[in-house]
Amino acid sequence: MNSIDMGRKEQLKTNNNVVYSCKYHVIWCPKYRRPVLVDAVEKRLKTLIRQQAGKYRTDLLEMEMMPDHDHLLVEIDPQYGIHRPVKNIKGYSSRILRREVLSLRKRLPTLWTNRY
Repeated sequence: MNSIDMGRKEQLKTNNNVVYSCKYHVIWCPKYRRPVLVDAVEKRLKTLIRQQAGKYRTDLLEMEMMPDHDHLLVEIDPQYGIHRPVKNIKGYSSRILRREVLSLRKRLPTLWTNRY
């Protein structure tokens, strides 16, 4: 993957077939919109998201957590699609957080809603 500087602040990226700059604002919530993304859970979730974003050809531009939802601004190759990294990040973070934080297992049947 290469970058093309077009004389703007923004750089365009390329792969073998396309030149792109696809940024997505992704928001997802815990089940029942419960305010569980606080303190240690928030810190651990940020770490997990950063780890997984690199594995799925995703540039994490910004991340902000609220107690009942999180916001991500990501840039992804359009041929790869937004659904794959979101699905993988949500699944991985849910599995790890529910294993590490007992209160999440007691309060919620699953950590995340199905939507994003």
